[in-house]
Amino acid sequence: MSADTHKNTEVGISENEAPVSTERFLTFTCDGLNIGVSTNYVIEIITDHSITMLPLVPDYLKGIISMRGEIIPIIDIRLRMGKLPIEYTSTTCIIILDINDVKIGILVDAVQQVMDVDQSLISPVPVENQQELIRGMVSSGGNSVILFLDCEKLIEAY
Repeated sequence: MSADTHKNTEVGISENEAPVSTERFLTFTCDGLNIGVSTNYVIEIITDHSITMLPLVPDYLKGIISMRGEIIPIIDIRLRMGKLPIEYTSTTCIIILDINDVKIGILVDAVQQVMDVDQSLISPVPVENQQELIRGMVSSGGNSVILFLDCEKLIEAY
């Protein structure tokens, strides 16, 4: 085996294949939709935290939390996407994100899993179904689709 061939084998590609660009995503559910957020933004997941309500804010801004002395706004992602509110359950949790040094929490129905996604498989959302906070989608087998949250847009509107 030549040195060049051995080098390609180590990174998992043959000489005829292009390198695969994968990104790791944390998936969660929101109103029956599977949504992924890049783990590059995820700081932590919290399940039991008291949210302090704020007056005169949009309904999707549920309030703020204090986490290790830092004030973090909490957005109910379901309401932010124009879905109907639901009662919070034992699976409801807050995903704390750091987007360009802006910390924000998103309240989600349930966290599912962390998965690696080949970025070349992510396709744009059809225009007629476009949702401002979704940057793309990928089929995850069967009739299931994972939508990808556009974190930059999330803090733009905030």
